Amino acid sequence: MKLKYIEHACFRLILNDKVIYFDPYKIPKDSEKADIVLASHDHYDHLDKQALKSIAKDSTIMVLPKTCSLDFKNIKKLSVGEMIEIEKLNISAVAAYNPNKRFHPKSNQWLGYIVSDKKINIYHAGDTDLIPEMKDLKNIDIALIPVGDTYTMGFNEAADALNTFNPKNAIPMHHWGKNLNEFKKICERKGVQSNIIILKEGE
Repeated sequence: MKLKYIEHACFRLILNDKVIYFDPYKIPKDSEKADIVLASHDHYDHLDKQALKSIAKDSTIMVLPKTCSLDFKNIKKLSVGEMIEIEKLNISAVAAYNPNKRFHPKSNQWLGYIVSDKKINIYHAGDTDLIPEMKDLKNIDIALIPVGDTYTMGFNEAADALNTFNPKNAIPMHHWGKNLNEFKKICERKGVQSNIIILKEGE
């Protein structure tokens, strides 16, 4: 398994020799072509069409919420609670929303994703606040969580989220350049048991 933080909420995951991108955005043009692309929603900073074009090949499968649309050859659409198997990987759709912010309401039915090869479970939270559905997340090995406090959790809320579902490892994203060492300190103060891994963009 290899994981690279590209920018904002965009990651490249290589799992079982398959190349998977989460929330494509500003991907370098010489990047590996994608087998699977997962978009949490269709805002430009999570579904950058130029970035998608640079990594797409004829067989690339695009996974989207059912409420989103895109002109793309191979599309799979999911709703919260659904799971599909692609390239021997299980992809589960989970809730992602802001309870009290108008830009990411629950009614949009946008998504986070869990990708699993039955040995490791990787959770990309999408744009979300701390929501009740997080208590149902189990056995997460790596959680990619937003912490920037702009239509997502801030540092304190993200730490509370980690205490809700206790992933083994957590990587903050969607942070808008904020000091992630401060986030790590807040996690320590709140007794977060997860290993907090801070990646720079491009790592």
